[in-house]
Amino acid sequence: MTGKQLAMDTIDRHAETFKRISREIGKRPELGHEEHFASGLLCDELSKLGFQVERGVLGLPTAFIATYDSGKPGATAAFLCEYDALPELGHACGHHLICSMSAAAAVGLKAVLDDIGGVIRIYGTPAEETKGAKVPMSEAGLFDDCDFALMAHPYHCFERSGQSLALDALQFEYRGVAAHAAASPHEGVNALDAVINLFNGVSFLRQQTRSDARIHGIIDHGGQAPNIIPDYASAKFYVRSATRAYTDELVGKVKNVAEGAALATGCSLEISNYEYSYDELVTNETLSELFQANLVESGISPEDIEHGKDNGSLDLGNVSARCPAIHPYVKVVEDRYMLHTEAFRDAAMTEKALERMLFGAKMLAATAYDAVSDPVILAAIRAEFAKRNTTGNKNGG
Repeated sequence: MTGKQLAMDTIDRHAETFKRISREIGKRPELGHEEHFASGLLCDELSKLGFQVERGVLGLPTAFIATYDSGKPGATAAFLCEYDALPELGHACGHHLICSMSAAAAVGLKAVLDDIGGVIRIYGTPAEETKGAKVPMSEAGLFDDCDFALMAHPYHCFERSGQSLALDALQFEYRGVAAHAAASPHEGVNALDAVINLFNGVSFLRQQTRSDARIHGIIDHGGQAPNIIPDYASAKFYVRSATRAYTDELVGKVKNVAEGAALATGCSLEISNYEYSYDELVTNETLSELFQANLVESGISPEDIEHGKDNGSLDLGNVSARCPAIHPYVKVVEDRYMLHTEAFRDAAMTEKALERMLFGAKMLAATAYDAVSDPVILAAIRAEFAKRNTTGNKNGG
């Protein structure tokens, strides 16, 4: 039996454990940084399976790192777990499958690691949907010594790891002077007018942005009553693009628009970031090709693996700036249900979805095995990452 087959057979032996973990987390959805049940369950199970578990990493109560060290020289393989849910929708993004998939893959690789050497780390990363913990974990250097980082996302099709958009989350708070809107409007300074000017200015700005730019927002506070000139109004925006460099440029322009709205209305303005900034995901193509090869070897037709582009934003982007990383999509549902919908949530809790979660775990374990067991492949992964860091992103601003 090959080492790769042993890794995959090990996942089969633990299949019921990881199905149960997915079911239990799926039935108890928790929002970001509140995933106490999910984090605790994963930590307890990984400890039973021979991993040394550090809980509360960086002071984040639901973050963890579970480590297995073979005691022999070798690569450090990282598997990333997400387990936060969505407000009202629950696990409509399939994070209950993501965490089990990554953990099962790590357990599979552990079965062969004593022979080939190296270290496995499983990172429990809370709150991907909002204030993603991968950002402070990356900033703290927790991925810097990893040779690669793997995770796969459940979806309605197989899709190659691609790119995501860099993102900044900006809040604009305007303060004016309240007054009676009919009796004494001349005594007021209208904060809502400033917000409306902000939206209008951003709309004008969009004509002069690249096609990969996305600027979208909401008014989260617009006043108390129509007969009171609002003395406080605020808006929240996401500013995104294909690269961190161009996103930074866009943010500067949006802030200029916001300052102009304040000047035009006589309001004061406070600008802040209400969520972490995400960098774009840069896929390590050498690692990605390994994953695709394992899919094909398992019987998936190359024609059934789509070449998509993730137009959302991922905190995994910040990890990909620190070490080689991939984020492919694995088919877990038959119908083309979209993420963040009730239909996908319900389908992702079925037995078929759980079986496909295990299949995704096997593909991750097989990919990791290929990388850690072959010095030539590992060197190519490292070389691609080093070249990217030397030359910069070809799509940079």
